[in-house]
Amino acid sequence: MKQVKDEGIQVGSRYDQAPQLTKERCEEAMAFILGQVDRNLETFADTFPSEASTGNIYKQIGNTEWTPAFWTGMLWLAYETTGEEKYRQAAEKQLGSYRQRVEERCYTDTHDLGFLYTLSCVSAYKLTGNEEAKQLALEAADLLYNRYLEKAGIIQAWGNLSDPKQQGRMIIDCLMNLPLLFWASEVSGDRKYYDAAASHVQKSAEYLIREDATSFHTFYMDTETGRPKYGSTAQGYSDDSCWSRGQAWGIYGFPLSYRYTEDTELIGLTKKVANYFLSRLPEDYVAYWDLIFTDGPEERDSSAAAIAVCGLLETSAHLPLTDPLKRKYENAALLILKSLIKNYMTREIPSSNGILLHAVYSKPGNNGVDECCIWGDYYMYEALVRVTRDWKPYW
Repeated sequence: MKQVKDEGIQVGSRYDQAPQLTKERCEEAMAFILGQVDRNLETFADTFPSEASTGNIYKQIGNTEWTPAFWTGMLWLAYETTGEEKYRQAAEKQLGSYRQRVEERCYTDTHDLGFLYTLSCVSAYKLTGNEEAKQLALEAADLLYNRYLEKAGIIQAWGNLSDPKQQGRMIIDCLMNLPLLFWASEVSGDRKYYDAAASHVQKSAEYLIREDATSFHTFYMDTETGRPKYGSTAQGYSDDSCWSRGQAWGIYGFPLSYRYTEDTELIGLTKKVANYFLSRLPEDYVAYWDLIFTDGPEERDSSAAAIAVCGLLETSAHLPLTDPLKRKYENAALLILKSLIKNYMTREIPSSNGILLHAVYSKPGNNGVDECCIWGDYYMYEALVRVTRDWKPYW
């Protein structure tokens, strides 16, 4: 693994103390989220929320994008934390849609099968032992494995594998899809899934993370020679800036792979990526949509903040008590979470069926800018579950 600079946390003692964030305050936030889930149960019984809201209201879409399972995942979190059968029934009702997607190969030409089938089916299997869900997740893992390009050592992101313009593209988001392959290897006993995921995370560490601990959104590999080509962005401010949600995917994705590989270099790298992120948070701890911005009128991305909370908590859990960053990461996660609870939830907008305000889907694409984003809602819920319970991840 190449040398990546660790600049440390460049904001003095900002994360030395935990905020006054009580369990009761977190439970209140979870109760609000549960109320939003309840109001959406009928609306999204047979459909799913759009990736981003319009005017802070999610529209109905089919199971076609990369995001439907964030809604299904919230249903499983609701079931797990309350024990109420209505949430389990609502989540299980959607399994038919995930089966259809796999069987008919509908919009499966993507690496995002991990997002889709971990939160909908692996979660179902882990919580209830649902054999149908297990089989669906294994079928999805096969489709994801088919995107592994052996010479390049990566799982190609979206697009046709034979399209020269798309060949060899990996993106940092894919780190969150790898747990599906690691899980499939454990459940099936087939090492090929593990090997593909382990190779991809190593290539991600080597090429998606720059020497200054910032991240490329996307990087291209030569599929014939395995040589690196170049990095670029589709979501960030520029090819050489640091898209905040991409950095958050790194903070969460690398330690999730560590769960399976126990490769300590992944934790070392995560520290550097996390330190860079934490050093550039504005006064209220919620990142701008690109880390090139630290103040001014640019939009925040509350979804990046929620992902980062989960990643910081995951990373902290793998650090020894003697590591001073263990407590700093816990404190930082709580500071971000407190700000999200206080300033970014939709409580004061009764018309909204979302949870987190001020997220950004794609600023360059002018899509979902300063709106609710469904993954932000999910990770906000997961973050609250993490800090209030001894939670075993679906990932």
